[in-house]
Amino acid sequence: MIYWHLFWAFFIANILGYGGGPATIPLTQQQIVDHYGWMTNEEFVDMLAVANALPGPIATKIAAFTGFQEAGWLGLLVATIGTVAPSAIAIILLLKLLNHFKQSPVVKGMTLLVQPVIAVMMIQLTWQFSSVSFASIGVWQSIFIGLVSLIAIVWWKIHPAIIIVAAFIYGGAILPYFMA
Repeated sequence: MIYWHLFWAFFIANILGYGGGPATIPLTQQQIVDHYGWMTNEEFVDMLAVANALPGPIATKIAAFTGFQEAGWLGLLVATIGTVAPSAIAIILLLKLLNHFKQSPVVKGMTLLVQPVIAVMMIQLTWQFSSVSFASIGVWQSIFIGLVSLIAIVWWKIHPAIIIVAAFIYGGAILPYFMA
């Protein structure tokens, strides 16, 4: 039964995650944390932080980690297939149909009006992650790291991967002295 749950949890999150990996994160979090209880919210945030630091699509990394944690190598494979299957099915079945009607006002309206929903989901996820960060390292430390990251990415145009590595270094080398 665990294999079916792994497949279904990731299939549902990824078939409804319009917009790709980042849009699926809140849906995946709901499945992993709230619905199945495979992780706590804090564990999910930690796993997501590590997954973001690694190359490749975020959704497949989340699926691989969760599947392996819950059911070993076969669980990893099943969860990853559940993650990839919706995209493969959509590409094969729907892309030609959408391309055929891409100038249709209905299709344009559908794709444009779903964007605010995705934005709200991302804001909700940001709020949840911020709450975990505030509880674990403190409000001021979280705000400081967030502001420095924002400035570095938006104004200084530093690649997010470099910011993630810098945060790892800061967290491992400097932060323990402030939290002691």
